[in-house]
Amino acid sequence: MAVPKIHHHKGDLPDTIKFKESVAIDSEAMGLNPHRDRLCVVQLSAGDGTAHVVQLNENFSYDCPNLKALLADESITKLYHFGRFDIAILYHYLGVLTKPVYCTKIASKLVRNYTSRQGLKSLCSDLLGVELSKQSQSSDWGNPELSRAQLAYAASDVLHLHDLKEKLDVMLKREGRLEIAQECFNFLPTVAQLDLLGYDELQVFTHNS
Repeated sequence: MAVPKIHHHKGDLPDTIKFKESVAIDSEAMGLNPHRDRLCVVQLSAGDGTAHVVQLNENFSYDCPNLKALLADESITKLYHFGRFDIAILYHYLGVLTKPVYCTKIASKLVRNYTSRQGLKSLCSDLLGVELSKQSQSSDWGNPELSRAQLAYAASDVLHLHDLKEKLDVMLKREGRLEIAQECFNFLPTVAQLDLLGYDELQVFTHNS
């Protein structure tokens, strides 16, 4: 397997970086509560073995017009793994509700009911034969100087999403669940908005008063 190329940008994507049709996206924050824990990093890949890691927390600024324009471009599908969190935190801090989206975790849950292992590490291992390291997952993403290990970890979260989508789409089609998966993806930005409003368990759909 070729060594991935990792480009580290501070503040925003450069004007020269363009994506077509689809882009894999992930984010890193100071925790898992968007209202409390600030967004620090957004990483992206076109699925071509190259990752762009955008560090946003320099000077606590979220003035990133190129990144925001990409997120707002509805001609480009955004690929996530557990997009529910990323969509919510990107919307909360950058003010852009990303559409259209595809979530490999949702796709996996619709067709891989023979296992409870739905995390990205397991998906990459089971479907691609790629072993990911999660060593830097719980690290200080607010540090002004990201380590090589952090950059490598951030990149690994987006480098394989295109290949996973291809594998999962075959399984979804085979099991007759491609259309219901698409409906789930279409609804995901709304779920992210409900999470930010405090309806994180989708209480608006439950019977309890």
